[in-house]
Amino acid sequence: MKPTIKGILFDLDGTLLDTAPDMALALNIQRDAHGLKPLPYSEIRPFVSHGAIAMLKIGFDITPQDANFNAMREQYLHTYSENLAVKTDLFDGLKDFLQRLENTGIKWGIVTNKPAFLTTPLLRALNLDKRASTVISGDTIEPRKPNPAPLFAACKEAELIPSQCIYVGDAERDIAAGRAAGMKTVLANWGYITPEDDTARWEADISLEQPEDLYSLLSQ
Repeated sequence: MKPTIKGILFDLDGTLLDTAPDMALALNIQRDAHGLKPLPYSEIRPFVSHGAIAMLKIGFDITPQDANFNAMREQYLHTYSENLAVKTDLFDGLKDFLQRLENTGIKWGIVTNKPAFLTTPLLRALNLDKRASTVISGDTIEPRKPNPAPLFAACKEAELIPSQCIYVGDAERDIAAGRAAGMKTVLANWGYITPEDDTARWEADISLEQPEDLYSLLSQ
């Protein structure tokens, strides 16, 4: 890696952690509570990065404009909070990659739109909370991504300069935030990308297919 790169920041869902199995589990538990059959995992996975709004749209065909949306959202989030780390884990290859970063003195952190009441216990359950140089959740600072403010906050906390950082994400808002912050952006194609996503239009600096490809960033 060029010596100017001092830190790598990650989105959480679909980039650093494979949270889809547990978010899908929570949705199907909720569907069962309402007398509905479970949905196939393959139908749920692509939309996980878009959070509870997307989950409720898929699971119950409701939007924030529906009268019962807030109650359903609270039910979903409560169910998910009780199943945060059943199957969730780092994507294959990222355990060793994070260790490599730590061994070479490159700081890593997390910038996610996931709220702190879910982010914090999840990272603690996976023993990642004290390893990250910074963790900025969706309610740590406003406005959220795609605004670059959370990325600037992460750099301040980790004592990094944005131009010396890489931001890795699997959603358009991630790439937009990274670009606006003046960081090199990396699209994580292993994440939760929908068939409708026109990823070329996002204009990420680099597009990687598998987590193992992140090692290429260390030799540029």
